[in-house]
Amino acid sequence: MILGDCELHIISDGNFKLDGGAMFGVVPKALWHRLEPADDNNQIQMGLNCLLIIRGAQRILIDTGIGNKYDAKFAKIYAVQQPRNLLDNLHAKGFEPADITHVIMSHMHFDHIGWNTRANENGEIVPTFRNATYFAQNGEFETAQNPDPRSKASYLPDNWQALQRTGQLELLNGTGEVLPGIESVITGGHTEFHTIVKLTTPAGVAVFLADLVPTPSHLKTPYVMGYDLFPKQTMDVKPKVLRQAIDEHWLLIFEHSARVTSGYLCEKNGAYVLEEVEL
Repeated sequence: MILGDCELHIISDGNFKLDGGAMFGVVPKALWHRLEPADDNNQIQMGLNCLLIIRGAQRILIDTGIGNKYDAKFAKIYAVQQPRNLLDNLHAKGFEPADITHVIMSHMHFDHIGWNTRANENGEIVPTFRNATYFAQNGEFETAQNPDPRSKASYLPDNWQALQRTGQLELLNGTGEVLPGIESVITGGHTEFHTIVKLTTPAGVAVFLADLVPTPSHLKTPYVMGYDLFPKQTMDVKPKVLRQAIDEHWLLIFEHSARVTSGYLCEKNGAYVLEEVEL
């Protein structure tokens, strides 16, 4: 899709599965199961959708999926399915890892920054995108470095330590522009310093919602993940973001949807309606 001076592409890293109850928190299964049918293990299908923004000589990647540094136990627990991963799908678009100039992290959980790094031929963990500057919120980085017991399993140091060694990690301090027209906007909710990424062009706005609204099935205010550390904050921020998205006709991008990855939101008879857009 062309938006102003930018090309937008959804780049998939495959799918994985998470517990449906955890994905919908206090919402009864009788309600969420209609939207996201669960398998025999009560798991639902989740996408790993990253956003590639092409603008002039810039190749900007928003989040990097789950990566490939996991073992068989991890792959089984999360039912990881990668017939083609992020790098395969970048290659299919005509891009190689060395072409990426910037990586912006919404937050630092393992399913969002897995391809930040990879193992080289000697088994050493190195940056996947050797020519890129990687951006993360300083507060999120501090949390990742010192997670509490509940969050520890979500933060895997192999996903960022190599970036520190090479000097490619740049830390942000609060909401603001990362690059001209591209903002990292702290929403909190999922983690204290969780962000959405907002692209503003003369032709319109696109917003990568990350885990504020992981799928179109999470548009309703109470449909909040059990994984959110601050669910009340999610419920405060989400309707404000979605109201602005309707009023200002934002293109919304859903990181974890296995089906509808992006679209424009409107309201009909008091309910949200999403007009799907293919990226």
